[in-house]
Amino acid sequence: MCGIFGIISTSKLPTREFKALAVHAQQRGRDSSGLLCLRPGFGRVYRADHSITRLLRTSQWAESWAVLGHSRLITNGLADNQPVVRDGVCVFHNGIVVNHTEIWGDIGACPRQQIDTEVIAAIASRHLADGGDVHGIPARVLALCHGVVACALAIPNYGKLCLFSNNGSLYIGTKAGSTLFASEEHSLRQCECAEIRQVREGEVVDIPKLDCELAVTDISERRMDLIPALGSSASLEERMLVYPKYELRRCTKCILPHTMPFITFDESGVCNYCRHYRPRNIPRPKEELFRLVESYRRPSGTECIVPFSGGRDSCYGLHLIVNELKMRPVTYTYDWGMVTDLGRRNISRMCGELGVENIIVAEDISKKREYIRMNLKAWLRSPHLGMVSILTAGDKHFFRYVETVKEQTGVKLNLWGVNPLEVTHFKAGFLGIPPNFEEKRVYTHGVMKQLRYQWLRLRAMLRSPGYFNRSMWDTISGEYYRSFTAKEDYFHIFDYWRWDERVVDDTLAHYDWEKAPDTNTTWRIGDGTAAFYNYIYYTVAGFSEHDTFRSNQIREGDLTREEALRLVEDENRPRYPNIKWYLDAVGLDFLSTVRVVNSIPRLQSEPTMPPEASGIPLA
Repeated sequence: MCGIFGIISTSKLPTREFKALAVHAQQRGRDSSGLLCLRPGFGRVYRADHSITRLLRTSQWAESWAVLGHSRLITNGLADNQPVVRDGVCVFHNGIVVNHTEIWGDIGACPRQQIDTEVIAAIASRHLADGGDVHGIPARVLALCHGVVACALAIPNYGKLCLFSNNGSLYIGTKAGSTLFASEEHSLRQCECAEIRQVREGEVVDIPKLDCELAVTDISERRMDLIPALGSSASLEERMLVYPKYELRRCTKCILPHTMPFITFDESGVCNYCRHYRPRNIPRPKEELFRLVESYRRPSGTECIVPFSGGRDSCYGLHLIVNELKMRPVTYTYDWGMVTDLGRRNISRMCGELGVENIIVAEDISKKREYIRMNLKAWLRSPHLGMVSILTAGDKHFFRYVETVKEQTGVKLNLWGVNPLEVTHFKAGFLGIPPNFEEKRVYTHGVMKQLRYQWLRLRAMLRSPGYFNRSMWDTISGEYYRSFTAKEDYFHIFDYWRWDERVVDDTLAHYDWEKAPDTNTTWRIGDGTAAFYNYIYYTVAGFSEHDTFRSNQIREGDLTREEALRLVEDENRPRYPNIKWYLDAVGLDFLSTVRVVNSIPRLQSEPTMPPEASGIPLA
């Protein structure tokens, strides 16, 4: 996934416009970058494992007549950067080809690189070798590839450039005799292009013809992989993970245990969470939502923004918005470094299948992961269950950038697919915040609530000075955008469609939606953080967010208590591959980190009163 862009001119390149395209493309990812520079008799490819703005400062591109570029959010194929060059074909690709392994056999060719994009170049070269013409390449590629395929495919020996996409994440325009293209319309509008149009099935543009092979310059400086892989010590590490079977007193109606913060039981053994529960999964009439969105409908173009993580619920929500609500959305994904390749592949599957544009806002992943590493090191020095949530504080800027996307696209309406049953009171409860049983949203709002929360967190942070690091502003500002900024033109799709797990899973199966190999649940499997923090909660407190989620399903009448107990026994098992990925990604040693978690005293004895504001003592 990346931003692709370029300018094709008949002589001198408009450098100001090209720099503007490059800067905006960097919003979509900055882990690696690449350029194709062409002028009559000259062609060179630059590929680097650093940002596009840095590559522009160190490469010779300004004298070219045509320059194509990309700023990449690394997904499949860490070792291979774009553009991919194979058999005289040079490919810039935004998206993920999720079936590239099968395609190699279909076309009778073998991969030479790790990256999925290589198969697009192979399809094009095979098409030409079989006597096909350049104009037939887009149809051939799109017929074979599943997932998002938005491409700038150059064949310098033919003097041709093919632009095509299956989801609309590609736009073309003109300015002063030059042709410009980019992954987002906003980029071209900033350059004051004329005749801007969305590219779907394909367009062919003339580029300077080259009678020799492309010269390739690779720049590799990265010391740490951004996509960790399992190593030879996997067996030893996996044996370090514990899965104790606790004897806990549980609510006789749901499955919450006595280690749940602020829990009490009545004479029948029913907990206060059950006694105060108000059903959340009772949708209002769908006709009400149809009336609400009527004023946002347009004769053509995008009508709404769908915040899109690639997780189970946002994917099902997108399905409903396209197929039931009959709206034309653009999806928005915020990648802060903890979206796994599985999550990205499911984003690609859904957007490719539904033909929906995906706008990505990607942070500086190395920096974000460094923030997590600093906070996790501070947490390990003084473990506190109420401070576990600081490890996910970096994702709260999701709420900030949805406003940016609204401004850039000119689309006001945003429709969210937030599961109404994902309420997890215990995460703040372990910090000393009692549950608000009247809260109607998964994310709480309000000045006084946030001030109290921040005060209690500050007290907990004083136990480990390592929390006072460079990440503090990132954490605080993220909380601000989540909890204080006004949410306008903002609706929840599951306020109007009932959330049913079986229906959701069955529907996503029709999209060949990918499940995780290390768990049977379909919840949070594209989230790189969930397996680790749930391991902490279960190991120390004997339950995780799976228990609270299944308890809500019991209260809604969707599960029996026996079914829920059977499910969480499986779902709470440690997910070694995901935990390993997480710790490698943030640069912490697996064995020493897990050893600290395993040594934290367990919350075994039944409390006589709710935990105080200082949090449940752990040492």
